[in-house]
Amino acid sequence: MQQTILITGATSGFGLACAELFATRGWKLIVCSRREDRLSELRARLPDAAIHTCRIDVRDPDQIKEMLALLPAGFREIDILLNNAGLALGLAPAHQADIQDWDAMVDTNIKGLYTLTRAVLPEMVRRNRGHIINMGSVAGNWPYPGGNVYGASKAFVKQFSNNLRADLLGTAIRVTNIEPGLAETEFSVVRFHGDQAKADAVYRGTKPLTGADIAEIVFWVSSLPPHVNINSLEVMPVCQSWGPFAIHRAPEPELTGCDG
Repeated sequence: MQQTILITGATSGFGLACAELFATRGWKLIVCSRREDRLSELRARLPDAAIHTCRIDVRDPDQIKEMLALLPAGFREIDILLNNAGLALGLAPAHQADIQDWDAMVDTNIKGLYTLTRAVLPEMVRRNRGHIINMGSVAGNWPYPGGNVYGASKAFVKQFSNNLRADLLGTAIRVTNIEPGLAETEFSVVRFHGDQAKADAVYRGTKPLTGADIAEIVFWVSSLPPHVNINSLEVMPVCQSWGPFAIHRAPEPELTGCDG
């Protein structure tokens, strides 16, 4: 039986790579994005795929409800929901951050994710079949300067995923949180509000993860035997690791001795 995956944020980065990989493996695709032109490009790139495109903003619950209500008959049974849509905005310390950036991250990374999950889950539970795959981040596990609300939003995704597992005990529905580290996609361009030079500097001298790397991981966790659930999977490129704890040291007082 041909299975169906719904992918948010499907026209760039991890989402695009996942759409391409799942299409080559014979899956039916429901691909969602805010950008109509990118959806058209994706359809053109996958001419042989069974694909349904949806222009929606996951921050709008009404758009989510309408999108699911209007799915064609062959796409209504969703086997995987890949909650990939998300973003980081800014890298300023908390006392200097733009509150509108914070609101956008909360609305997309948290509210959009849980609204779509809540809308899709009842049918999965009714069929006793399905897999929720959330795109988290190492930022949900490890803080860094300027990560403030972005890291907090990904910590929410991690705990929400864990709590879904608790709520779904006794069903055959799986839940997985994928937690990538340094990865070169449009992520940093978006974070720096289109400043390509700043984004390029993030990856200079590194070999980061790619969208294709994450797509392979997503496909792997979804392809395991039905009784196997990968709860969370943290992945970094070899060039990335953890640093020591940061310690601020006050300057030593100046010595003002006198000759006697």
